[in-house]
Amino acid sequence: MVAVPSVPATLAQSLSQLYGTARRYRLVDQNGDPHPVLDDVYDTLEAAWLEAVSWWREEVGGAHEPVGIGVEVSTANGDWRTVRPPGR
Repeated sequence: MVAVPSVPATLAQSLSQLYGTARRYRLVDQNGDPHPVLDDVYDTLEAAWLEAVSWWREEVGGAHEPVGIGVEVSTANGDWRTVRPPGR
């Protein structure tokens, strides 16, 4: 099994402190658009990334890296900002 990089704990903690606990996360495709299959909102960065990696392994196979899915976080004004670009 090929190891897929996890979300660094320090990044998750920094985002939580910066944005507070009410932030939500979503997955985006390789073009930065909301993912057409993984169209959900997640409570944590870790939950979003776990879903992305699980789906990627099922659809593409474990040997294909980097994962072509990114993660965005909601902002206070309702926008989305990239916290993990696709392909990283």
